[in-house]
Amino acid sequence: MADVPLIVISDTTSSERRITPSWSIAQLKKKLEPITGIPPSCQIISLKIPSHDSIAIEAADEESVYLQAYPLQPYAELHIVDTRPPSARLNFSNAADVEKYVMPEEEYEKKSDSVLAWKRAQKLGRFDPNAPSHEQAKIAAIAQEIEVRGIAVGKRCRVGQDDTKRGEIKYVGEVKEIPGGIGSWVGVELDEPVGKNDGSIGGTRYWGEPSQVKRGVLVRPERVEVGDWLVMDDLEDMEEI
Repeated sequence: MADVPLIVISDTTSSERRITPSWSIAQLKKKLEPITGIPPSCQIISLKIPSHDSIAIEAADEESVYLQAYPLQPYAELHIVDTRPPSARLNFSNAADVEKYVMPEEEYEKKSDSVLAWKRAQKLGRFDPNAPSHEQAKIAAIAQEIEVRGIAVGKRCRVGQDDTKRGEIKYVGEVKEIPGGIGSWVGVELDEPVGKNDGSIGGTRYWGEPSQVKRGVLVRPERVEVGDWLVMDDLEDMEEI
């Protein structure tokens, strides 16, 4: 019998595989192990066909029962459940514990086929002789935006033309924790707890006191609209409703 394309699904994978009907259940489980990471003895397999209940792929003697005994249909789903306790399973989605190779900077500098070498040849980034002037021009443009918009600490504003994101400007200046974020940023303490921080970034406090409630955002000046925006008050809104 010809191979049948099935969709193999487990907690960690979902992929199309060609299944040979002449395989025994035991053979199938062995072939599924490198795909799912589940040992054959810990697999519970079921076949899901459209408009049908799941069919268990199991037998008392899995060596002598073959897949041709089951109604295999192209692109039906083959579900594999891992019976091991969670603590015994390998977490393939968590790369935090995987040791990563980091090439020494001196060695990387010497390579001729790297992105750094290409940037050097094209005079891009820090290799651009005009880069300092570009950076200064950006800083000047941001400063002008702040002046034109009347942005200053203590003024009321809204962020991103979102009428629900009103607040008070608490900080105007550089934020060294933002990679590549040259020039000034505007720190806004929102009326509602829908912010990204509590006024501190990467361990540096720019305004306020430590809090579990996140009301702070740091945005570029072009996203800030200064005005006499009333303070948001959920309780007051509810009374009106």
